[in-house]
Amino acid sequence: MFKEMRNLKKHLTNEDMIRILKEGEYGILATIGENGYPHTTPLNYVYINNVIYFHCAPEGYKLDNINSNNKVSFCVIGETKVLPDKFSTKYESTIIYGRASNIIEEEEKKTALLAIIDKYSPEFKNEGLAYIDRAISKTNIVKIIIDHATAKGNID
Repeated sequence: MFKEMRNLKKHLTNEDMIRILKEGEYGILATIGENGYPHTTPLNYVYINNVIYFHCAPEGYKLDNINSNNKVSFCVIGETKVLPDKFSTKYESTIIYGRASNIIEEEEKKTALLAIIDKYSPEFKNEGLAYIDRAISKTNIVKIIIDHATAKGNID
């Protein structure tokens, strides 16, 4: 169903992939619009137990796309450095293929939101907890169940 990576010398390990997902500052979500065109959205996310979570408003273009076709791609780029003298770039990245869905259950929503606070605002945990209590009913959490993932890099 998924093609094998063309240049296997650049294939990174599963451990590298998980590290990139855990340490990544943001990812880029790709969905398919009703017009058949891909639509990409950069967003904050967390990776927990082989699942990607992100938060968003309860309505919008990316949710319309997910509701129409739940197959998505999600890309995270780790460290990069242009190597001008080699006409190359040192990089690491991972691409996820999966199925996205809205989370309805409050307990899973809260777990995802707490993980987002731990990742992006750990020094404001108490304020984050209060924010979750105020905003959880107005916040949508999307869950991407990973069907296939690859990690690639030029890290030499």
